Amino acid sequence: MKLKLLLASALILASSLTYGQEADSTEGPWKKGGVFGLNFSQTYLENWQGGGQNAINGTALVNLFANYKKGKWTWDNSFDAAYGLTRIGTEEEGAEVQKTDDRVEINSKLGHTTPIINTFYTALFTFRTQWDAGYDYSTTSNLPISDPLSPAYILLGLGIDYKPSDAFSAYLSPLTSKTTIVDNQRLADQGAFGVAAAEFDDTGMKTKDGELVRYEAGAFLKLQYMRDIMENVKLTSKIDLFSNYLENPENIDVNWETLVAMKINKYLSTSLSVHVIYDDDINFAVDRNDDGIDDGTAPRTQLKEVFSLGVQYQF
Repeated sequence: MKLKLLLASALILASSLTYGQEADSTEGPWKKGGVFGLNFSQTYLENWQGGGQNAINGTALVNLFANYKKGKWTWDNSFDAAYGLTRIGTEEEGAEVQKTDDRVEINSKLGHTTPIINTFYTALFTFRTQWDAGYDYSTTSNLPISDPLSPAYILLGLGIDYKPSDAFSAYLSPLTSKTTIVDNQRLADQGAFGVAAAEFDDTGMKTKDGELVRYEAGAFLKLQYMRDIMENVKLTSKIDLFSNYLENPENIDVNWETLVAMKINKYLSTSLSVHVIYDDDINFAVDRNDDGIDDGTAPRTQLKEVFSLGVQYQF
């Protein structure tokens, strides 16, 4: 818990920065930049005939990159993180705090030129997880459906990276390992996020714990585009596609994130982020007969959209 609070505090502190120095790529092989944001909204109602609830919302986001290029070597690094909370109601009404955004992702690619122009032999590392526990607020259960490191994903790959410009890259790896970590034993016992579930005897006694780690091997494609599409408007979009050779290779895992950060004036900015996930190993309760009763599970496309207005610094 202390670690989570420390990480969240560091993120919010960094995101509140409104002054910085722009990196000058002419000074050396490094090109650096990013976006820091702190967004806040508040709704207060008293004797309001139209109805509604009091609410306070806050979201912090960080999107950073540091890319190196010298001679035959390139090294691209990025760090993306966000954390958002909303408080609904007042103390008298029994205020409830809910999470609205939560992600941490680190990417690193080390490349060496090939005989083909604009292509590189490349090793890739990706780590993705979240800061805090997540809950299904549509139910009364107080048990989390996700946690820090539950899940966490680690990708390691060797392949070819095509980089015709600083704005675009396409990485293809025919040899990639994907590790899924579920560090919460209760979730692992349920078989959450594709790990092997616990085993039980006829009396319901657990005979074998659910596995905390799942390993996959397959092909991986990563496309990334990042540039200023107009003055004071920065677009970052990246999509990851993974096919598991060992099980149902025709089912492609999709992870697609897009962020548009727009500077309004010296003090105010707005951002729009859209995140789409499809993973055949993540199942959701479904009502197959449309009778209002869940009667099975199936994978579903996950979609998250966050629009924010607040203090933001781009460089």
